[in-house]
Amino acid sequence: MEQKSNTKRLVVLAFLIALEIILTRFCSIQTPIVRIGFGFLPVAMMGILYGPLWAGIGYAAGDVLGMLIFPSAAYFPGFTLTAFLTGMIFGFFLKGKEITWKSVLPASLLVILGCNLCLDTLWLSILMGDGYLALLPARILKCVLMLPIHLILIPFVWNRIVSKIPFAGQMTA
Repeated sequence: MEQKSNTKRLVVLAFLIALEIILTRFCSIQTPIVRIGFGFLPVAMMGILYGPLWAGIGYAAGDVLGMLIFPSAAYFPGFTLTAFLTGMIFGFFLKGKEITWKSVLPASLLVILGCNLCLDTLWLSILMGDGYLALLPARILKCVLMLPIHLILIPFVWNRIVSKIPFAGQMTA
């Protein structure tokens, strides 16, 4: 029985990683300093289903695979670290919880402000050679836009779609 569970987890994680790559690379608005997209949704689902470690590993793997398959710039390991931390945060805050906007709020605030605003802006300033503070206005605007999107879409996708799939109820137990 354990083997089936591990195989199922691997298949679901692979699907969510592939979905994250597609949503991030093809279904987002991207400029050199801001990317607005829906790649956070599969990562949040990984966190809800499997917890911090698997979500962190899954998102880090998705970041590396996405750069290898669809490179848009030079690979920078800082973004992979941010991806790992994002998955960890979603898993820590959402695994085993009822998924409502109130339960998503602390996870999304930490991801958006800590990972996306602070860390990603630091990585961009290192890569681009621009001052950290010069990049902040556009990055802050992105954060303001993304918070309500997180608060609406994560509970909606989990409660109306993913939790209705037969494997989801079994995987959260």
